[in-house]
Amino acid sequence: MQRRKFIKNATITATAIISTPLAASYSNEKTKITPIKGIKPIVIATWDVANASAKAWEVLKNGGNSLDAVEQGVMIEEADENNQSVGKGGRPDRDGKVTLDACIMDHQGNCGAVLCMQNIVHPVSVARKVMEETPHVMLAGKGAEQFAYEMGFEKENLLTEKSKQEWLEWKKTSQYKPIVNIENHDTIGMLAIDSIGNISGACTTSGMAYKISGRVGDSPIIGAGLFIDNEIGGATATGVGEEVVKTVGSFLIVELMRQGKSPQEACEEGVNRIIAKNKGNLNFQIGFIAINKQGETGAYCIQPGFTYRTYSEKGHLNNTPDSYIKV
Repeated sequence: MQRRKFIKNATITATAIISTPLAASYSNEKTKITPIKGIKPIVIATWDVANASAKAWEVLKNGGNSLDAVEQGVMIEEADENNQSVGKGGRPDRDGKVTLDACIMDHQGNCGAVLCMQNIVHPVSVARKVMEETPHVMLAGKGAEQFAYEMGFEKENLLTEKSKQEWLEWKKTSQYKPIVNIENHDTIGMLAIDSIGNISGACTTSGMAYKISGRVGDSPIIGAGLFIDNEIGGATATGVGEEVVKTVGSFLIVELMRQGKSPQEACEEGVNRIIAKNKGNLNFQIGFIAINKQGETGAYCIQPGFTYRTYSEKGHLNNTPDSYIKV
């Protein structure tokens, strides 16, 4: 079998054909690191994703780096058919197609993303391949899917019977009225610091249920759904992606931390910017989480109901942040 090798060099635009068997594994060889004394690893993730955050922590505790940790962590949710907002089993668009978005970013500022991709269970891993094997940052639609096959990923039907039946029921009225914290619970964003102090992040989603075909929110957009600056920290978002895109939310939060705000203060300001732009129309959810270089965390949201996971030497905790609207 043959596959195309994508050369990561901005001066090279053509692809070379090489005679190499399709990769049995779609990830690069995992690298272990030598801990630096005083650095305390930590994982933080949107929503109560205990299995995902535990997997990421396992990677860190076994000497893995933060990039491997966030990738392997969010892959747990992508493969969980019971999570109908991420990966396989995700709720489809209004045409009955499950389309996935994801991005990943490392401590050097390298990043990759896939948008509106079908038939691949782990879009975050395809996003990593975009980052590591091509001169590009984003691939979309059929191009992203074809690239995944060339990288050795297998085609799989992502529409489960449960999500299909719910979609058929929805079609009886076809009313697009997302429910706060349910259909808006559409993302897992994860940030991690490893034992040498490097920060990485990943974000993956199946998007809003019954969206217009082709819709993409903030999740795969670097700077909106996720942003990492290894000198400062990282941030990621969940909720109605259109509102996060309008403020370039995750980049904003990292820049606020650069200006001296704590992760908590930065998350609050990020949410307040969105609130101000909407002039009192707050029938939707936005949640931000953030971490700085010192391992301090923060989180804030518009509506109550959002939670986030942390895993560190302090334990494995599900946390409820403050919200703009009180219970």
